[in-house]
Amino acid sequence: QLQASGGGLVQAGGSVRLSCAASGRTFSKYNMGWFRQAPGKEREFVAAIRWSGGITYYADSVKGRFTISRDNAKNTVYLQMNSLKPEDTAVYYCAASLGVLTTIRSPPAYNYWGPGTLVTVSS
Repeated sequence: QLQASGGGLVQAGGSVRLSCAASGRTFSKYNMGWFRQAPGKEREFVAAIRWSGGITYYADSVKGRFTISRDNAKNTVYLQMNSLKPEDTAVYYCAASLGVLTTIRSPPAYNYWGPGTLVTVSS
């Protein structure tokens, strides 16, 4: 089970850190990802991190502004979002995948999803 938190209202240029806490003993075996879905748009990949934490992936739209990290001892994955823009407004979802790394940007590769947390960036 995954539970994301940390969303809210922030001004453009500001920062937010999302957390996703996972229950269970096998968190460290999963690659973890963050996706987002804006109103009227499809869910899109944001960032992902390998199960060991050594490799990260980012969408071009967030590269250099967002940082994904994980703490396997705490069963938690984070998404630090800096220099936020109004177009970053969306519901953000964390997800867990046992799939191969070549599919890590694809939603169908993920086995479990959290309920999402809303991030609203005002201009």
